[in-house]
Amino acid sequence: MLLHLVKKDSLLVKKYLILMFIAAIALPVFIQIKTASLGGGGFLAFFISTLFIQFIIFNSVSLLEYKFKGSAMLCATPYGRNALVQSKYLFLLLLFAGCCVLYTLTALLIPGQLDLLSLSDFGNTFLILSVVFSIMIPVQYRFGFEKSKYIFFFSIFITPFLAPVVMQYAQARNFSFPAAFPGPQIVQDLAPIGLALAVGVASMLVSMRIFGKQNL
Repeated sequence: MLLHLVKKDSLLVKKYLILMFIAAIALPVFIQIKTASLGGGGFLAFFISTLFIQFIIFNSVSLLEYKFKGSAMLCATPYGRNALVQSKYLFLLLLFAGCCVLYTLTALLIPGQLDLLSLSDFGNTFLILSVVFSIMIPVQYRFGFEKSKYIFFFSIFITPFLAPVVMQYAQARNFSFPAAFPGPQIVQDLAPIGLALAVGVASMLVSMRIFGKQNL
């Protein structure tokens, strides 16, 4: 059932998906070239490009559902409200996985332009993005797409300007970015992923509770 809802979201934005796939290949290369002096390798390039892609696609789905009252109509079908919420989180998870695959393939094909990322780098990116969307989705369910879109649009699109400043600040004070978890290497690799999933599940439960009480 969830996969059918994810497919529905994909079909809503199918005309953007090809462009986003191209962006998932081109954006990291462009960003890494522009931020090479800041260090951080491909982490910053992957983080910013994936954030943009996920936000644009998720925002496009939300816009279409708001415009055509898609959630209200789907609630009249056998799909329950909880399934609608769960499908949003699964959709974002699959988008992230797709960005990981495309980034890795690009890095392998043009190794001189893009750095390969470790599992820990992917995990740290996943954790940061999980926090971002775990705040964004419940707020959107609570206040609606129309009221929340400008806040998130502004917040997301200042990221390319803010992130390099944060990295420079961290480097000047010898902070490690992204931060490493203590313990053996396997723990450092898997801990961000586990924490990101925990944050996502907690956010999903909050979103389900908010959406379940709304009068559509």
